[in-house]
Amino acid sequence: MPDSPRTGAKSSEPEISAESLVQHATDNQVCRITLNRPEALNAITPDQRERIVRLLGDASADPAVRAVVITGTGRGFCAGADLRGGSGAGERVAGDVARVLRMGAQRLIAAVLDCEKPVIAAVNGTAAGLGAHLALACDLVLAAESARFIEVFVRRGLVPDGGGAYLLPRLIGPHRAKELMFFGDALSPADAERLGLVNRVVPDADLDRTAREWAERLATGPTRALALTKQLVNASLDTDRATAFAAEAAAQEINMTSEDAQEGVRSFVERRIPEYKGR
Repeated sequence: MPDSPRTGAKSSEPEISAESLVQHATDNQVCRITLNRPEALNAITPDQRERIVRLLGDASADPAVRAVVITGTGRGFCAGADLRGGSGAGERVAGDVARVLRMGAQRLIAAVLDCEKPVIAAVNGTAAGLGAHLALACDLVLAAESARFIEVFVRRGLVPDGGGAYLLPRLIGPHRAKELMFFGDALSPADAERLGLVNRVVPDADLDRTAREWAERLATGPTRALALTKQLVNASLDTDRATAFAAEAAAQEINMTSEDAQEGVRSFVERRIPEYKGR
């Protein structure tokens, strides 16, 4: 849901820095981004959104980061865009809503899709609206047993935003996507896994450990090859076979110049485990 272009969606809570509301740490070459507004089920304010976009951009550019985890604190992964304090009413210039959406929710989802490192969503609780799309835009999705996925827009008389109508049909097909978007029912993690929206469901107590294990495994992999693989898979859903094959050949050409690709071939010939450096 876009913020009101004129009035904005201001919270009544005391002013707190985006740095504390979106925590960030890098360890073992894994960048961990944690939404930290548990009292609001981690609903995202514009400042938080901008910080997440920056952190994902920084992760792409930083050779010391080779995987990313996005998660939340408390009972919510992310309840969507924070609309408290603003109803969207007020003076509006034609194009304002679309402009705010392009620069806001859509930019956030694009930052996840375009991140050059693999991104894991560790969904610890409710993921609703934009929050659900934030999770689904990630490359891999882990869900705690207490997680819920909700296409909440129809409950407010709104059209899905944040790339939902782009992501969902590609993940589960148009009929299932319409069912979720038309009814807005909460989807359990087991049902999300059955539909293919979630890679794995784990007990709540195991979510953080599993996310760390997956991320650290990715962080020891061939980073450039993973980035190119991500680009190929994401682009394949929008291209014809000839274009996809050409992109695959170009990606292979680019990747074969990397140290990791050469190490992978050497290790195969020498019958040993490869040691990838992310170069």
